[in-house]
Amino acid sequence: MKAARLTALKILALAFLLPGLGGLIGSAIVSAHYLDVMPKHPDPGTLQMIPRNIHGTVIYQTARQNQRLNLLEYVSVGVFAVGLAVGLIYLEQWGSTQNPDGEEAPELAQNHSS
Repeated sequence: MKAARLTALKILALAFLLPGLGGLIGSAIVSAHYLDVMPKHPDPGTLQMIPRNIHGTVIYQTARQNQRLNLLEYVSVGVFAVGLAVGLIYLEQWGSTQNPDGEEAPELAQNHSS
């Protein structure tokens, strides 16, 4: 496989992995914030009736808050999983270009030295 294609796979993997990881960190921050500010009992006056278990503590949120946090979590996991899959493809392709003694194949070594 050509070095340019390997580089493109690496960049594509990072383009999915990093935003996915950022989204997962963001959803953890939102969950921690919810744990601090949301009621621990249903509050019909503010429509905070949807339960969410965060680290063993049940808080109550609105349907919109629940939907937004679920969307952030699911999209982040999906984007991260795509990045992981592309990264695994990159590693497999990169491994096939290596000689048994751990050196790059001659055609890739020429591309890197110029």
